[in-house]
Amino acid sequence: MNTCSAVSRRAALALALGAAPLAAPALAQRAARPVALSTVAMVGDAVRSIAGEAVQAETLIGEGVDPHLFRPSRADVSRVLRADAVFLVGHRLEGRMGEVIDRARASGRPVVAVAETLPRERLRAHPDYPDAADPHVWMDPVLWADAVASVVPALARVAPGHDAGPNLAAFRARLARLDAYARDALAPIPAERRVLVTAHDAFSYFGARHGMQVESIQGLSTEAEASLARIEALVALIVERGIPAVFAETSVPDRAVRALIEGAAARGHRVALGANLFSDSLGAPGTYRGTLEGMLDHNITAIARALGGEAPPRGLNGRL
Repeated sequence: MNTCSAVSRRAALALALGAAPLAAPALAQRAARPVALSTVAMVGDAVRSIAGEAVQAETLIGEGVDPHLFRPSRADVSRVLRADAVFLVGHRLEGRMGEVIDRARASGRPVVAVAETLPRERLRAHPDYPDAADPHVWMDPVLWADAVASVVPALARVAPGHDAGPNLAAFRARLARLDAYARDALAPIPAERRVLVTAHDAFSYFGARHGMQVESIQGLSTEAEASLARIEALVALIVERGIPAVFAETSVPDRAVRALIEGAAARGHRVALGANLFSDSLGAPGTYRGTLEGMLDHNITAIARALGGEAPPRGLNGRL
């Protein structure tokens, strides 16, 4: 037997055993962080940015999944009921999660519907539900900055030693910078082209903020089917106004949007399919587009460049 090898193996084993107690507390500390579960990535990004390492920030509904249609599985229900705090948009965005959200509230743990914390006079009406508003508040970065401040009291309950103030201020500053970028990038679009045609009505707050007419094939919820009459009306508008581009969305099939392009072509007007916009979800986790900042930067840049605005190809931060 090679004595040197045996000694080396024993030394390595002793080192590993000695290191284990040192590593265990760090692992236990990470595992002990309270779980802050957000329904959608737009909320999850805000919670993660504001809470930092004080919580284990998780998101329930994954990339490219439509929250209007999302139905929680048993495992999803279990995650909601085990979380230390739950954050959602509200106003019926997560329309099929009402029962499990009510159960989480009944448990006494913090449950915050961030869009519902804003005064109704600041929100746009929901055409189908008088008791709700348009939930797509994140499309207006200034409005969203006010909405997400509502997560701070809940975070203070589950992570009482964390000062969220500096992180909240930094997050709000990033959103203000995006708002200024959008204003400058979209301003040169000619009046007749200031029409944003999308798959479903997720961009009304964006349009109101930036003086653009928003037309969609479907309504606020993607549950409604696109009607032939609506498609024909949009084709007529596109041709009449000479709109150069229409937009599909990452979480909605693009069949109806392509029907607009074909209909306009049949009437002699060429319209381009713009870059897919993010509406009800962010990009892949861990990427720039997987943050709200990157998602809005992508949308603003794509819309501006397709409709006649002025925006650099790689966006505000050069990361697209």
